[in-house]
Amino acid sequence: MSNVIPFKNREIEDHIDRRANNAAEGEVILLGAGPGDPDLLTVRGLRALQEADVVVYDRLVAPELLACTAGDCEKIYVGKRKDRHSLPQEKICELLVSLASSGKRVVRLKGGDPFVFGRGGEELDVLENRGISWQVIPGVTAAMGCAAATGIPLTHRACAHALTFITAHRQQGELAFNWDLALQKDQTVVFYMGLSVVGDIAAGLIERGKAADTPVAVIANGCRADQQVVVATLETVAERVRQSALPSPALIILGEVVTHRRALLDVAVGVSS
Repeated sequence: MSNVIPFKNREIEDHIDRRANNAAEGEVILLGAGPGDPDLLTVRGLRALQEADVVVYDRLVAPELLACTAGDCEKIYVGKRKDRHSLPQEKICELLVSLASSGKRVVRLKGGDPFVFGRGGEELDVLENRGISWQVIPGVTAAMGCAAATGIPLTHRACAHALTFITAHRQQGELAFNWDLALQKDQTVVFYMGLSVVGDIAAGLIERGKAADTPVAVIANGCRADQQVVVATLETVAERVRQSALPSPALIILGEVVTHRRALLDVAVGVSS
């Protein structure tokens, strides 16, 4: 994996000068950092980082991106793990408002895309209600990045005419997503944040009529040098994941598209099947 190549120092200096001239006008930029590889950040996103007074960043952000900021840029970590939040979401929103209200140009840096299970909508609601200037710079979401990194097409004319993203969270101990949505035919389903409940997802789908031999890919640390992939079926995926001891974060891709993955990539990404 290569490092992000920043713009010339002269351009960074121009950004700093412009930032100083606009110091009285605070703003929050919701910026998608992409799924792991820092090179997947957009050019517009890189410019926003170079102009930032403050970067408020999540756990899955590549360290190389923080190194692209100006030397005087403040960096505030607000990352979350399962059941372990360094700062509650309400406090993060208040922090963004406070920083922007003091005239800071704030970049809220999130893994993936801010509007795909990134709570960007919640933060935008608060900013809008409090009269804070904002903009959104999209990022490559984890589903797109992991699919590209493993050679799995998310749609395919032969078998997948639709694409569904589902967050696999629990409410009161039960999986809370729409099972009927996940059971639709001729589609690909991507489960975010489902590694710890992959067995429950598989069992629930089979119980509701999904074929036990439906292909599944579980991708851990997607788009990173230590990426790992397990390819299995609904019937075998829980045991395969347990045997492989996949780390978090991981993404689950369900559907016939998994059979169209490019085997040439297996050596590079460490596929277990």
